[in-house]
Amino acid sequence: MALKLTFAGAIYDRTQGLVDGTVKPEGLLLNWLVLPYHEIWTRMLNHYDFDASEMSLSSYLIAKSLGKPLIAIPVFPLRVFRHSYILVNKRSGITVPRDLEGKRVGLAEFQQTAAVWVRGILQHEYGVRLETIDWLAWSRQSRMEIPPPQKYKLRPIPHDSKPDEMLQRGELDAAICSTIFPSLINDWTNTGRLFGNYQEEEISYYKKTGIFPIMHTVVIREDLFHQCPWIAVSLYKAFQAAKELAYERRNDVSRSRISLVWYEEALRQQTSIFGEDPWPYGFEKNREALETFINYLAEQELISNKMSTESYFAPNTLPLA
Repeated sequence: MALKLTFAGAIYDRTQGLVDGTVKPEGLLLNWLVLPYHEIWTRMLNHYDFDASEMSLSSYLIAKSLGKPLIAIPVFPLRVFRHSYILVNKRSGITVPRDLEGKRVGLAEFQQTAAVWVRGILQHEYGVRLETIDWLAWSRQSRMEIPPPQKYKLRPIPHDSKPDEMLQRGELDAAICSTIFPSLINDWTNTGRLFGNYQEEEISYYKKTGIFPIMHTVVIREDLFHQCPWIAVSLYKAFQAAKELAYERRNDVSRSRISLVWYEEALRQQTSIFGEDPWPYGFEKNREALETFINYLAEQELISNKMSTESYFAPNTLPLA
């Protein structure tokens, strides 16, 4: 008899097979709840409301370092290059990354995975001194209360202000976003990207480092894992199978399944850069990206007791490829 397991996560082509039941985890009856990211993070980090869930990489690593009863499997359903999400006010005088020093830079939460990656990349790839920046956070509700880092100037934006409007007016010189503000999509009058050639920058970064930045992982309640450690392996294999199914569908260009005119050319370009598996799962394949990110968290004072990279993941999933 299959064990019922409630999972909270988003829908991607890489997880569609799990959501619609085409892929069935061995020994599990999966109840997939589609919920907003912030709700998932808040409920799982503070109340452990689900048996397992998708999870912000930074929040999980911080939570684990604080002793919260969660354990991850090396599945990474969301990755995003971040260069294109650094926005600047055109009157700020910011034209190169070092110009951010001494400026007012907005972000949703200091602990947000996207913000951690961007700060680490700015520091290590472009020499930006992060401690010189005036950081302003706009999120009204933190996903998880943690001690604020002491070496940075960090404060909230005024309670009655909106970050996109502050950026447009020049009250913020720049902003690090997880997604582009909807109000800016059709109005770039006063705002632009720090990297106008962001795709070239992102490809160059990948070729230099081999890192396609990980945004999310998958976590299981630790008590459930200890009771049934096989769940970790079952979920890992199911996520892998769902991703492989997505690749099969993606590669079938004969019936124009994707509503993009130049789809085949885009796919050829992606494959030439990333190979056949641009979304790799498994611990060893992602060790370098994980260790880089954990180092960023430590440098940015978001974790104080840095553990071994292996200790963040279920031991029985470490050998899986």
